[in-house]
Amino acid sequence: MSTKQRILLIEDEPHILLGLRDALEFEGFSVLTAQKGHDGVQLARSDKPDCVILDIMLPDINGYRVCEDIRRWDAHVPIIMLTARSQETDKIRGLDAGADDYVTKPFSVNELVARIRAIFRRAARTPGAPETFTLGDAAINLSAQTVTRGKSVEPLSFYEVELLRLLHSKVGVPVSRDEILAKVWGLEAAPTNRTVDNFVVKLRKKIEPLPDKPSHILTVYGTGYKLAL
Repeated sequence: MSTKQRILLIEDEPHILLGLRDALEFEGFSVLTAQKGHDGVQLARSDKPDCVILDIMLPDINGYRVCEDIRRWDAHVPIIMLTARSQETDKIRGLDAGADDYVTKPFSVNELVARIRAIFRRAARTPGAPETFTLGDAAINLSAQTVTRGKSVEPLSFYEVELLRLLHSKVGVPVSRDEILAKVWGLEAAPTNRTVDNFVVKLRKKIEPLPDKPSHILTVYGTGYKLAL
C-alpha cells in the first residue's frame, strides 16, 4: 500500500481551511492544518510534510516570516503561497522569502491541485548519476540541491533546481520562457513570464560573481535564457 503524500495547510480563515482540507483529502492527500503561523512552523518541523500550502495573512506572524522560519531548517520542502495580493512586489517578496510558487486568491482548487501534483511528479523522478557541474567558481549539486562557492553553501529551492536542470540539458542553446513554463512549472500551472524572470534573478545572486553582469545564466532578448559554462 502506498503512503499518502502529506500536505501542511496553514490558513486562518476557517471556511477556506476546511474547504481546502476536504478537497485535498478527496484528491488522496493526507492533510495537516494550522490556523496560526507559529503552529504551522512547529507542525512543519515535527511532522515533515511533503508540501506546505501557506497563506500570507495570518493572525500572529505573516506568511513571509513563516516561510523564512521553515527555510532555516528545511531548504527543500516545496512551499506554495496563497495570497490575496496581486502586486508584483508582494509575489517577489514571497519568492525571496523562500516560496517555490504562489497562487492568487480567488483561485480554483483544480489549479492548486495541478500545481501540487506537478511538484510531486518532478520530485518522484528516478535519480541517476550525481547531478553535479560547475559554473565558474560555483559548484552546483542538483541532487543535494546546493550551490557552493568557496566556503559558502546555499540551498537551491525545488524550482531553482528544475530550472538549472533544464538549462544545463541545453547548454549554449536559448530556451524560451514558454518552454521553461511548460517543463519546469507544468502547462497546467501556467504562472506568468515574470515568475521565470524572478527565479533567474534569484539564481544569479547565488551563482554569479556579478549578478548584474551575468556570465553563466544569460538573457536571450526576445526569447528567454541560455546557460554558458
